[in-house]
Amino acid sequence: MAKQKACKKCKTIYSGLKCPRCGSEEASENFKGKITILNPEQSEIAQKLKIKDKGEYAIKT
Repeated sequence: MAKQKACKKCKTIYSGLKCPRCGSEEASENFKGKITILNPEQSEIAQKLKIKDKGEYAIKT
């Protein structure tokens, strides 16, 4: 299994060469905390973190 990393720009967690959400190649393997957003429109946390799409995100990169 490939090691997960977090995009430094949009905080999306992924494994691969570049971020599937924003296309950035700037990533960190040392991120802290993980949050899964299922319904960004109704999530208070997603609104506070300015997340508009479903997915897994790092809390701190």
